[in-house]
Amino acid sequence: MKTAEYVSFDAVGLAELVAAGEVTPAELEASAREAVRKVNPQINAVVETWPTDDRPEPGSSPLAGVPFLIKDIGVAMAGRRMELGSRLAAGNVAGADSFLMRRFRRAGLATFGRTATPELAYGITTESALYGATRNPWDLERSAGGSSGGAAAAVAAGVVPIAHATDAAGSLRIPAACNGLFGLKPSRGRVSMGPGADEVFSGLAVQGSVTRTVRDSAALLDLMRGPEPGDPYSAQQPSRPYAQEVTRPPGTLRIGVLAQGWGGRRTTAPVAAALARTVRLLESLGHRVEEAEAGLGTDWQDFVLANARLMTANLTATVDELAAAFGRPVDSSTLEPVTLAGYRYGQQVSGAQFAAALAHRNHVARSLAGHFDRYDMLLTPTLPELPLPLGAHTEGAEALDGLGWIERINDLSPFTLAFNVAGTPAMSVPVTDDAATGLPIGMQFAAAYGHEGLLFRLAGQLEEASPWSGRTPGVWAGDEPGH
Repeated sequence: MKTAEYVSFDAVGLAELVAAGEVTPAELEASAREAVRKVNPQINAVVETWPTDDRPEPGSSPLAGVPFLIKDIGVAMAGRRMELGSRLAAGNVAGADSFLMRRFRRAGLATFGRTATPELAYGITTESALYGATRNPWDLERSAGGSSGGAAAAVAAGVVPIAHATDAAGSLRIPAACNGLFGLKPSRGRVSMGPGADEVFSGLAVQGSVTRTVRDSAALLDLMRGPEPGDPYSAQQPSRPYAQEVTRPPGTLRIGVLAQGWGGRRTTAPVAAALARTVRLLESLGHRVEEAEAGLGTDWQDFVLANARLMTANLTATVDELAAAFGRPVDSSTLEPVTLAGYRYGQQVSGAQFAAALAHRNHVARSLAGHFDRYDMLLTPTLPELPLPLGAHTEGAEALDGLGWIERINDLSPFTLAFNVAGTPAMSVPVTDDAATGLPIGMQFAAAYGHEGLLFRLAGQLEEASPWSGRTPGVWAGDEPGH
């Protein structure tokens, strides 16, 4: 299969070809490897590839035989490196599959490599000291977002149609928005973090994927979801597969719009115009859309402080564990400035402050949940501005302490973290783009806890009404030489 043909299919489409005997998993893998060779030198999204050792049975699942990439954090594959984007964990090899990796294997996915992440996934741009900057295939001078920036850049450039991603503060939705992809953050407890962890970042982090089509995301979440022994949370299982929800009409939805971010960050003109176009599209589809007041039930600075304490305390514990495991020092030779600042800040968080931050998480979750009594969904821009130039996120960051870095992240991405704190599902949909630059713009929709099915129904409707699959970036594996 030629690369130009390979990139014309989504993951479900490729699996259908495999099931019909029209192509073999080995042929698809060869196409994916050729795509890596073509585009990865420009975007630096894939940090390692390896020979696949799984032999998927065609037709055994909706994604059997599809080439797949896992993020360099959040999922362990036995015998493969998982370095967490950090010099502190360089050379780390997983001793066993995590629960999620077992599910990827059972799904018949052909996992052949891993994608870049910022150090310890502690940022919203993918520019690590270990692997260098991942570049946005729409504009190589701009960030691909983070922390799943490598996954998103690889999917956007056509390396694979679907890739594993994680999201603790927007880490899946932000790169989806930057790269023109669909990305849905599931409810807390929808996908297991075990067995190595019960929860990550005190329940803020979840597992997911980035895709070019809605049905791919739904198909994979069907294969990922469900509790494992010892999980601290378990979201109620849906009444029907998510893959079936994509083609079901969503009905008339009540949608509340937040045009400006919590904390006072103003949405830039290109994104505000894109939001207005999205509102008009929703209204043309029969939905009732209005400006919403959706407070977090707390002062913004208190919200940021509580999350800084949760994140840095968790970070400190992780860093100490890694340093002990590898016998490495915790200093500038192993950690980047913002990570080291977060580590030092986390060392000062008291037990009482940590417990109060957890109580704050609960308060925000209760407050946000109340808004879903009035609205079926909340709509915001995923990001308040277009993807930033490389280096912009961390400019002057060496002068920030741990709280200052979390303040910066929330200033740059004021719409996403609240739904991690609340544990509710949220998705970024590439409904539109910026006419001046051609850059994609993502719109975020959030629903009540456990209501991923409703999000998939709306996403399927939006994809049909305003298709985005025909839009491809300047760096695209399907382009012939000289294009």
